Amino acid sequence: MIKINQKWLDVSQIQPGIISEKALEILQLMWRYPNIFVYKTMEDLKFDIEMRLQVNKAAVSLDKSNPEFTILEDSVCNEQYWRLTKNGAFELKPRVPPHLALEDIFINGSLYAFECGTAIVIVFLKAVLDTVGPKNFDRLFSGLTLYDWHYPQNLILRFHEGKDYVPGDCVYFKNPDYDPSTPEWQGENTIFLGENLFYGHGIGITNQQGIIDELNSNRKWNAIISAFLTQHIISINSSHYSQFKPNTPRNNPVSLHDCLSNIIVSEIGSRTFLA
Repeated sequence: MIKINQKWLDVSQIQPGIISEKALEILQLMWRYPNIFVYKTMEDLKFDIEMRLQVNKAAVSLDKSNPEFTILEDSVCNEQYWRLTKNGAFELKPRVPPHLALEDIFINGSLYAFECGTAIVIVFLKAVLDTVGPKNFDRLFSGLTLYDWHYPQNLILRFHEGKDYVPGDCVYFKNPDYDPSTPEWQGENTIFLGENLFYGHGIGITNQQGIIDELNSNRKWNAIISAFLTQHIISINSSHYSQFKPNTPRNNPVSLHDCLSNIIVSEIGSRTFLA
C-alpha cells in the first residue's frame, strides 16, 4: 500500500504503456504489498522510484564492466584514482574528484576486484551520483573510501525486515552450510532488479533459483540446508537526497518525470487515484 500526505494511493487504473514497465512494476508492487510505503508528496514518490531505477541501471552497468569477485584481502583497484590499503579498502587519492573515481569502476571494471558487499555500496553510490549529479556528489562524498559494508557516512540507507521486495532493494541470500574454507560464499548480497531477476557480484544476473543454485554449489561436503532468500532488505533513503536533485538532469537520465507525465492524478475523499 502507498500513502501520500495521509491519503491512500490507488494505482489500479494505470495501463501498460503509459509509464515505463519498470516504473509501473515498482508502483504496482508497492501498492499490492500489505505494508505501507509512506511519502509526504507525490514528488517524493516519483523521486524514490527514479532512485530505484538508477540503482537497477547501476547494477546492470557494474555487471557489464566485469570487475572480478574476490575476498577483501585480494582486492584490486585502479591506482590512478584509488590507494589500496592493507585490509583491502579503496581510499580516494588526493585531488581526485569522487565521481570520476567511482565512474572509473564502471568504465574500467577489469582493473578492479572486490567482494559483494563493496559491490552493493558501489551500485548505491552510482545511483546517488546519477540522481544528484557530480557536483553535489563530490560535496557529499569527498574523501570517499570503499570497504565492504563500511559505507560512507553520507550514504543514507534504510534497513528493515520483510518480504516486500521492490526493484532497487538490496536483498540477502544466506548459505548456512557454506564451506568454512571459502567463507566468502556464506551468502550473497544482491540487487533485486524485478521480474525475479537479481544481480549478485561474482554470480551475475539471474533469477532467485540461479542465486540459490550457485550458493549451493559452494557448500561443505555434507551440506543438508539449502541457501535461501532472507527477509533482510536494504534500500537508499531517497528522501534524504531529494534536496540535492539538480534542476537540469544529466545526459540520458532515467527520468520519472517523463515517465509519469501522462498520468492523471485525482483525489476523492481520503484516496488519491492515478490513471
